[in-house]
Amino acid sequence: MRHARRRVVKRVARLTAVGGLLCGALMVTQAAMATEPTTSPPAIRSSVLAASGAGNGLVSELGASRTAGTWIADDGSPVVAVTDEKAAAEVKQAGARPKMVEYSAKDLKSATAALRSAPRVSGTSWAVDPASNEVVVRADNTVSADDWASLTDLAEEIGGSVRMERTEGAYTMRLNGAQPIFGSGGRCSIGFNVTDGENDFMLTAGHCGPAGSVWFADNQGRQEIGRTTESNFPGGDFSLVQYLQDAPSNSTNVVSVGDGRGVRITSVGDAAVGQRVFRSGSTSGFRNGEVTGLDATVNYPEGTVSGLIETTVCAEPGDSGGPLFSEGVALGVTSGGNGDCDQGGTTFFQPLSDALDDLGVEMAGLPQAPAAADGSADDDAQGAAAPGAAEPGSVEPVESIGAASDLLDRLADPRNVGPGLLVIAGSMVALAATRFIRTEQDRQRYRRQYSQSWG
Repeated sequence: MRHARRRVVKRVARLTAVGGLLCGALMVTQAAMATEPTTSPPAIRSSVLAASGAGNGLVSELGASRTAGTWIADDGSPVVAVTDEKAAAEVKQAGARPKMVEYSAKDLKSATAALRSAPRVSGTSWAVDPASNEVVVRADNTVSADDWASLTDLAEEIGGSVRMERTEGAYTMRLNGAQPIFGSGGRCSIGFNVTDGENDFMLTAGHCGPAGSVWFADNQGRQEIGRTTESNFPGGDFSLVQYLQDAPSNSTNVVSVGDGRGVRITSVGDAAVGQRVFRSGSTSGFRNGEVTGLDATVNYPEGTVSGLIETTVCAEPGDSGGPLFSEGVALGVTSGGNGDCDQGGTTFFQPLSDALDDLGVEMAGLPQAPAAADGSADDDAQGAAAPGAAEPGSVEPVESIGAASDLLDRLADPRNVGPGLLVIAGSMVALAATRFIRTEQDRQRYRRQYSQSWG
């Protein structure tokens, strides 16, 4: 019985040493592979954003008194709203399509300023619609008849540049990746991975939690992945969550769209009215819609947020912070809205470029020389593709946050080269020790047998 136990102990010791040797080798090889620079496919120039850039360039050149915004027509051509014939001729000469309108951008901005200075009414929003040359004011079903009447009177005072609309549902922040992250305030979605050159972060919605909020990859609070270092809400709606050093992979430029798939982000750009856009969130998954307005203001019950992208994309609680993108171009993160993905609704997004500039970070994992997403007026880019034909971007497999990916990332950490070598050395010593002990035991057994045989 004693000999059987000894044999088991020796076998376990040898197997443990061999296992340690294999684990150390895996740590070293994976870490060595992880130090090799990863390459992303070259950025593909977005034809829609190129057309938008051409329109924006003309708006900037002609000025706010002679123009009233730009958008993308159904055939993909940039359209510029103008207030005089000379401006129309200049737009046409530049290869874009002019549209004569009554109100200039300066007039529309004055209208939004008047709305902003009025008493705040929760459940209302407004955004400039350049195609209709109006500021569209919407009120959800929580706005009382008296408040609606007051807003209508204000709109009449401002003039014909304001259009009033009632909308179904209530404006709410989509708090509850587009991977899910869990905090004390509920569940949100990861927007994009960003970096300041030294540390890795995730960008999500500001209303998801204030600075100091702790985030987990599971709803049991066992796997902490990061903490909020900066948050902007209300006013804006974005926050920065710093990853823990041993958190799962956090430097990828691929955003999850569900079913084990992801879209590779190749650049950052600004949304354009009329553009087809895509969103991913941890509740409602992968959805698409159209940009209907820019520089939108929403009066949530929790506070007012301005400068947002207005869209027809649906969203639900838990989708907050999720990414907005089109043709591989990152555009924004989910803020809030009304309706749901059964009935439809309006969803607002925090523009990504504004958040990146304010936080002093940049997208992680982008190609070294991404194509300009703001779009210069390239002759061959204008009208190249209809906005409705836009695709989300390059789709490829993606791993979710979890224990398996966490283990692989720990093994692949370049810092594990040294510990891996130590594990290998220790395992080799253990193997040598077990071999020596076995040889010594065999020698002693032989001596005992020899002594018994020869007295």
